[in-house]
Amino acid sequence: MTDQPPVQDERFKAEMPQIPGIGPGGKRPGGLPAPVKVIGGLVAVVLVVVVFGGLISRSRKNAAPPADPLPQVEVPAPDLGNPPPQTPPPNRGIANADALAKAWSSTQFDFRDPLSGERTPSLLLRLPSGSTTQPTGYWALSLKAPYGNCQLEFVSDLEKLKGDYGYRTAKHPMVGNPCSRTLFDPLKMTNLPGNIWVRGAIAQGSDLRPPLGIEIKIEGKDIFAVRME
Repeated sequence: MTDQPPVQDERFKAEMPQIPGIGPGGKRPGGLPAPVKVIGGLVAVVLVVVVFGGLISRSRKNAAPPADPLPQVEVPAPDLGNPPPQTPPPNRGIANADALAKAWSSTQFDFRDPLSGERTPSLLLRLPSGSTTQPTGYWALSLKAPYGNCQLEFVSDLEKLKGDYGYRTAKHPMVGNPCSRTLFDPLKMTNLPGNIWVRGAIAQGSDLRPPLGIEIKIEGKDIFAVRME
């Protein structure tokens, strides 16, 4: 009896154990083996880094060169040893005593009412008697007539007093009202109702009273108008 090799049943073939996710031959289903993919990813990262670095280097080469710094200008320091001359402050009052040192000298100014702000044309007259440092040496008065709209005037021309006002005995300047031809004597005082003494007694004419007087004060050489009666 001849020995025959055993017949193998095709239904019972031995197969290699399978690793989950890895196909035959070490391949993942539908792609390259895992180690190949890892290496490919690293290569791609290296390429991106090289390309990005080249772009940065090229942009730096093409960038405009930095602008030159602005030149430094040295400003010389002021010479404190010789300061420039300063303009003296303006006169704070209505006049300066030195400018009215001569008898019968005068100056016009605007008296400003501290309450209403109204400005009135006025006159400061240097009298022939009295000191320039005392208010009694001056007569300050409003050039607006106390009654009516006439403007008073200081007349130093004696011939005008004789011709325009008909005052033949004029011996010194006076204040006149050209509307009524009234003359007020700066050297004489008169008494008003209420026992008030004021300067500028009426020498001739029909006006009811002398001009409104203005009180003054003197500080150093400056003369100030304080208030109107």
